[in-house]
Amino acid sequence: MEIQNTIPKPVWWTGTIVKGLLCLFMTFDALIKLIKHPSAVEGSVQMGLPESSVPFLGVYLLLSTALYIYPKTVMLGMLLLAAWLGAAAGIMYRDGIAGHPYIFPIVFAVLIVIVEFLRNGRIRTMVPFTK
Repeated sequence: MEIQNTIPKPVWWTGTIVKGLLCLFMTFDALIKLIKHPSAVEGSVQMGLPESSVPFLGVYLLLSTALYIYPKTVMLGMLLLAAWLGAAAGIMYRDGIAGHPYIFPIVFAVLIVIVEFLRNGRIRTMVPFTK
C-alpha cells in the first residue's frame, strides 16, 4: 500500500466513500435482477431484452462488482462495469425513451473511472493529468 501514501487522505477517503456508494447501488441492482423482482423484469422487457436474460444479467453485474471491490482485480472489475454501463446506455439510447435516461449509466461509468483515479496510484500513473 505504498502507493496510497502518496495520495492525500481527503482525496482517498472521498474516492472510497463514492466507491462504496457505487458498489452498494450496483449490488442492489444485481440482487433485484437475481431474484427477478417485477420492476427489474419489467424494465428489461420494456427495453427489448428477454425475461430469461434477467438472472444472467444479475450474475454478471454481481461478479463484476465483486471484482471491482477486490483490490487485486479492480482494473478488470472497472472494465467489466464500464462495458455493462456502456451497453445499458446504448440500449436506452436505441429505445429513444423520453428524458434522456441514457445519461445515467454514462455518468456512473465516468464516476467509476474518477473514483479509481482518486484512490488508485496505478491509474494515476497511467493517466497523468498533472506533471
